[in-house]
Parts: sequence; C-alpha cells; structure tokens
Amino acid sequence: MKGPRSRPGHRRGGPYRPRSPAERRPDRLFIYGIHSVAAALANPRRTVLRIIATENARHRLEELGARFPVAPEPAIPRDLDRLLGAEAVHQGVAVEVEPLPSPSLAELGRDARLVLLLDQVTDPHNVGAVLRSAAAVAADAVIVTGRHAPAETAVLAKAASGALDIVPVLTVPNLARALDELGSLGFRRIGLDSDGAATLETAIGGDKIALVLGAEGKGLRKLTRDTCDVVARLDLPGAIRSLNVSNAAVLALYLARRSLSP
Repeated sequence: MKGPRSRPGHRRGGPYRPRSPAERRPDRLFIYGIHSVAAALANPRRTVLRIIATENARHRLEELGARFPVAPEPAIPRDLDRLLGAEAVHQGVAVEVEPLPSPSLAELGRDARLVLLLDQVTDPHNVGAVLRSAAAVAADAVIVTGRHAPAETAVLAKAASGALDIVPVLTVPNLARALDELGSLGFRRIGLDSDGAATLETAIGGDKIALVLGAEGKGLRKLTRDTCDVVARLDLPGAIRSLNVSNAAVLALYLARRSLSP
C-alpha cells in the first residue's frame, strides 16, 4: 500500500505546515507580531493555546515583561512563514489563541464614558485601525454588529497592533437597540455624517458620549441615524469633506475625549 502523499510545504516530523483558510478552525486564530502578541499575553481574558517564537523574538517579549502561560515552541522565521503565509509580518512570533468573549453592554460598568459604534464597517484593516485609535484615546469599548462586522482574525489583530486585547469589542445583534440601551445609560449618541446639520464640536456634550460611524460610501443607515440624539459632521476646511472611517474615528474620538477630560 502506498503511504500518504506529503502536502506541499509539509515537513515530516516537524510541527509546522501551511494551513489553508478551510483548515483554520473558527474557534481559534493566530495572532502575530511582537506588539500584538505581547498584548495578547498580557490580557487575562485571552486563552493562549500555543506560542511559537524564534529565540530573538522570545527575548524581545521577555524584555517587554511578557509572561508565557505555555512553553514557547522554538522556531526559525521560515517555519512561521510556512505557517502564516509569506506575506505575514510576524517578527518571529505567533500565538494561537481562542477568540475573545464579547462583553455585554451591562458589563461596561458605570464608569464607562466613551464608546464607539460601527454601523456595518466590514473591512478588517479599517476596524483594526479604529481599535488602535480607540486604545490611544482610552475609549471604553468598540461596539459592532454580529452580522455586518469582520470576525476576529489575524489580519484584524495585526492592523490593531495590540489594541484588540486592550479595548473591549462588544458584538450586538442590533445596533439600534444597543443605541437605545446606551441612551438609557445616559450616553449622548452622536452619529457622524459629512452632511450632518451640526458640527461635532457643537454636538459634543454630557458626561457620556457614544460616537457612531457608518461604512464608507453607505454611511449611517436610516434607523441608526434616527436613533442618535444628533447627527454631526467633522467640519473640515479643505476641498475633501469626508474622511475614511478610521481617520474620522481618530478625530472624533480625540474631540470627545478632550470634552470628557476633567
């Protein structure tokens, strides 16, 4: 009888081989890159299943104060290239983890003052950049919908550069109902649109702010707009009046945080 045929890139006796998207389990993902992995290891809510690292990357993580819940598996850069794909900028380290559980709105707590909601923003690079901005201004959460938002993936985690393990991401079934609940919790709900009647600076107010951004091109859906307390615009002086969602997010979050600061 003939033995099993080796798969392309398979190394007999070794722990690494390329995985196609169909082989990747939906209940697991790889996070790679020094900062993203360091944030994952520092997150008590994150379940780490494997750590695969070159000697240099392991030393860099140790210098950052990382602790390893499981023993790192030694590797060379080529092993990680085969595992993650040659296009992955892994910096010599990857961790296999379970996706983070989604908190509920009730779990935000009374101290939450700044949240950002994304209305059908589906590009993982944009969502990752938004999370990075949210972490930079100390936002309390980013809220997305289950059906029209990217799943937690290695691409999203890399774009977030560690923010995925810093800022809680809440997944809700219905954005309008989430906005209703935030209103009952005392949040001023501000939708952003380039045609908004008010400027964001004049619309910001109160002790709790929920900013709502829509997908590029489509913008906010009607029900989302109707559930907001006000729809405002970023009043830009240049010829281009609108920004992509990640750039609009960082400006809006900065203005909101400045308003909330004591």
